[in-house]
Amino acid sequence: MEATTCRSVIGSPEQAGDAAEHTTPRGEYGQYLSRNPAELDDVVARVELDGPDTFLAAARRAKRAQREWSRVPAPVRGRVVAGFGRLVESNKQALAGLVTREIGKPYTEALGEVQEIIDTCDYFVGEGRRLYGQTVPSEMPDKQLFTFRAPVGVAAVVTAGNFPVAVPSWYLAPALVCGNAVVWKPAEYAAATARALAELAWRAGVPEGVLNLVYAEGQPTYEGLRAALEDGAVDKVGFTGSSDVGRDIGELCGRYLQTPCLELGGKNPMVVAPDAELDLAVEGALFSGWGTGGQRCTSLGNLIVHRDVHDEFVSRLDAALREATIGNPTQEVLYGPMLDRKFADGFERFLEAIEPHHRVLGSEATGRITDSNPRKGFRGDHSTGLYYHPVLVDGLRTEDVLFQRETFGPMVGVTTFDTLEEAIELGNMPGYGLSAAVYTTDPGTAFRFREGITAGMVSANNSTSGAEAHLPFGGNGKSGNGSRLSGMWVIDQFTRWQSLNWDFSGKLQKAQMDVGAVEPQFDYRLPTELRGHR
Repeated sequence: MEATTCRSVIGSPEQAGDAAEHTTPRGEYGQYLSRNPAELDDVVARVELDGPDTFLAAARRAKRAQREWSRVPAPVRGRVVAGFGRLVESNKQALAGLVTREIGKPYTEALGEVQEIIDTCDYFVGEGRRLYGQTVPSEMPDKQLFTFRAPVGVAAVVTAGNFPVAVPSWYLAPALVCGNAVVWKPAEYAAATARALAELAWRAGVPEGVLNLVYAEGQPTYEGLRAALEDGAVDKVGFTGSSDVGRDIGELCGRYLQTPCLELGGKNPMVVAPDAELDLAVEGALFSGWGTGGQRCTSLGNLIVHRDVHDEFVSRLDAALREATIGNPTQEVLYGPMLDRKFADGFERFLEAIEPHHRVLGSEATGRITDSNPRKGFRGDHSTGLYYHPVLVDGLRTEDVLFQRETFGPMVGVTTFDTLEEAIELGNMPGYGLSAAVYTTDPGTAFRFREGITAGMVSANNSTSGAEAHLPFGGNGKSGNGSRLSGMWVIDQFTRWQSLNWDFSGKLQKAQMDVGAVEPQFDYRLPTELRGHR
């Protein structure tokens, strides 16, 4: 298939590549080749990278467009989001196919990801009619108090590529329906998918300049964001990516008295209690630990298994993992290739952290799947892509790198516990706080686990992965700053509360000073006949 050319879009799609507002000559920041990780010879997109000036120009263009967009009635903005959802639905198979081709996500998972956009848009259509404020009684006569939700202004959104269309929709749909304009910087290794999603938004009626697309690498993006914050052209930052970069983004925004929306990494624990249904727990671990090749922020990180069921559970999981089908993502497989070569390189560094006290299970070997390092039952041609063996590491210790760090690859570690309090402590110890799960048949265990674990999202008898469009998504600690995406909770990220006090008394009434006083008789005591004793 022919590669598409992806350029930054400032204003409208017809202006893609227009350098009128750029001070840097196009091409100075080079070109990125977005390759199909399952077939590396397949170049999906040739991405013309831009620099900080392009990001700043896009933010300034968004600032101008946002004024008019905010004046469009919210229910009408909701209809634009509705059209976006319907266009995605009409192009569901094509968009899912592009996701599979560009990042190697299995097609069935890609279809589910696209469905999440549709669900998100369906939800936020109604928010166009539910951006409620309140009327509040005043403490003075002839005066009325109101509260309103106002758009924040321009949102700069930087997203990762492991969920190249679902996660951006979590930002785009609420930001647009609330009356904001957006500068979106997607991952360059998912450039074609980003352009396809943006095209559907533009065709749904998003006005010129309200959604701008910028292709840039990390450092130029950071410098462009800094310049836009200094310029006053960005009012809200949304970032989905690694904890390390999220920390830098948070620090930058703090200099300008802004609170970003940070959705970061995870080292998500799954506790298997002694009364768990083990086959169900194995199924949940398999999906959340190795689905998408372990390249989800909600992927299972540490299995914390009760000592009494450890051996049986690990034996069953090892067998299930060895039987799992790995291979070409266009076929029925548990997972396909690594998303991009940089993630393959990062995963190989974590493989080097396997220590002599670990017991390695799950496959005949570790590392990249090759002719000399084969995987039994591999589906397709392993020589064409970035395919890696699944790894189950038993015997983790709390001081191990593999216990403490997000590995972002097809690897899960196992440790044991004796008491629920110990399991909760082990789950919280790495310092992340995105998702957690417990498998148990005792409701008391489930609720006590929920109370003690610091994760923003908790599952009982379900996996650590999987989010519904109307629930809050996000984490704490190294996983985020407490902000939430999805559902009504994300509205707080893209609106600001504004109050109005309307005095129609014809005179100046001063709060706390001109308030009518009612003085109770504090020295009054009930008479004898109204008392309950003689």
